[in-house]
Amino acid sequence: MDLRNIAIIAHVDHGKTTLVDALLRQSGAFRENQQVAERAMDSNDLERERGITILAKATSVLWDGTRINIVDTPGHADFGGEVERILSMVDGVVVLVDAAEGPLPQTKFVVGKALKLGLRPIVVINKVDRPDARAHEVHDEIFDLFASLDASDEQLDFPTLFASGRNGWATDDLENGERKDLRPLFELVRRHVPAPKVDPDAPFTMLATTLEANPYLGRLLTGRIASGKVRPNMSIKALSRDGKVIETGRVSKVLAFRGLERVGIEEAEAGDIVALAGLQEATVADTICDPAVSEAIPAQPIDPPTLAMTFSVNDSPLAGREGDKVTSRMIRDRLLREAEGNVALRITPTPDGDAFEVAGRGELQLGILIETMRREGFELSISRPRVLFKSDAVSGQRLEPIEEVVIDVDEEYSGAVVQKLSERKADLIEMRPSGGGKTRLVFHAPSRGLIGYISEFLTDTRGTGVMNRLFHGYAPYKGPIASRHTGVLISNGDGEAVAYALWNLEDRGPMLIDAGVPVYQGMIIGEHTRGNDLEVNVLKGKQLTNIRAAGKDEAVKLTPPIKMTLERALSYINDEELVEVTPKSIRLRKRLLDPNERKKAERQAAEG
Repeated sequence: MDLRNIAIIAHVDHGKTTLVDALLRQSGAFRENQQVAERAMDSNDLERERGITILAKATSVLWDGTRINIVDTPGHADFGGEVERILSMVDGVVVLVDAAEGPLPQTKFVVGKALKLGLRPIVVINKVDRPDARAHEVHDEIFDLFASLDASDEQLDFPTLFASGRNGWATDDLENGERKDLRPLFELVRRHVPAPKVDPDAPFTMLATTLEANPYLGRLLTGRIASGKVRPNMSIKALSRDGKVIETGRVSKVLAFRGLERVGIEEAEAGDIVALAGLQEATVADTICDPAVSEAIPAQPIDPPTLAMTFSVNDSPLAGREGDKVTSRMIRDRLLREAEGNVALRITPTPDGDAFEVAGRGELQLGILIETMRREGFELSISRPRVLFKSDAVSGQRLEPIEEVVIDVDEEYSGAVVQKLSERKADLIEMRPSGGGKTRLVFHAPSRGLIGYISEFLTDTRGTGVMNRLFHGYAPYKGPIASRHTGVLISNGDGEAVAYALWNLEDRGPMLIDAGVPVYQGMIIGEHTRGNDLEVNVLKGKQLTNIRAAGKDEAVKLTPPIKMTLERALSYINDEELVEVTPKSIRLRKRLLDPNERKKAERQAAEG
């Protein structure tokens, strides 16, 4: 079989998954009358709701006798670990860039990884039918980006297509080319991407690149066969990175990707991307091979995590009412299972055993994990995200992670953005017009300064700004950064919030809860307009007499409360606060619920 393996890489929202939909449709992977969901590759509920790709997934199409295996990758920097792994499975990349936005930080990140591996890219400038498209300027920007990433002459001589993934056409001539279908892209992939360089006669070897659990088949390890052939019932073993044998076993099933389906096959050859079932302990970056093989396939190193949160047992008075998975053992098992398949995560138990430090790439990646767990019935207490520092081996100086932040904002709001980020110790690197009355600002900012900034940014830019961020490197510690400027309103009792009490407290600051919501001592129910915390009574009803009609008290009109999403709650809290997450609720609380304990801790902190 004539084979090609490609990955589609791009920044978030530049149209990768939509383009894969069109490729599947035009290659005949679907029947004419088959009903297929939009963005068919985004099969996970959270991917559909948020409109982003979280997990890298493989599919394949047949085009004029050539089988093209396509890997759809996430575009968000937090899921860069997925992209880094799958690049070892492919022989070519399609770099997709929005015709209006141009190359953004994540484009730079994944293209840099692909160029280092020596892959020759195909550039597709997508969404050229946008009214604000500037396809030729973007083409020049991509060339400059490749040059800045030390691309070889061969890589700089990249072919370019102009496309509209949603409308299903591509052309190599924007002004005069035929806008009919994606045939130019299929032909270019077949012509430009080399066939896999493999040894079909050597013993079977495969590097496991992704891992998932199947209720019927057990662990499924997906990867590209580097040499030999694999058949069901064949004896295999798994080697770790350093060549140690992890386990031996037999292949129970070989699954190949055919369109959106995974089909069991009798034999798979070198170069093909397949999923294998039958092993119980092998995981990502392990080599699955014939028993005669003794050397592991080298795996790509993964960038280290930069952000950590503590996941602990929910110990609030309302614990156990909404979730059925509440013990530390259940939380530990679930986190370790997640870390097996997600190499960008690192799980460390804390000394007391009831909490676990989970380190990852960013707030979104950890937020997605928490959201997935709460949907599975878990209850958790989550601490404020904190960055992971390093120390310089030579000078012993403390280093902190720095991110490159690219912001597109209307000119009138650029001053507010520059001021706020300067307060958070960010350095302005570049400022230039980016078309359509927008200004592009590029900053190098400490990761800890960006925690909680996104909601302020959206307020400052009236929701019109676009912010993209990417890990840049480590730099010397930049000093303390002021956290939240306001205090909070804390409930001083247990019960249900009363509308009359909330109405009386509205002068103190905006509320975070509605009337009738269960509250407990130490729970945060609102934001204080001043800098200090304030304990308040939200359970106090109005004293009724026989003079006034009781019905009047029902007519209290409350200002709608601020609704906290999970990401917003995580970025809002301070170090001495927690987010309580259950399948139905997200609550904010003090770490120490008893006010006397809090005062004691404050005194000790002041003395120490």
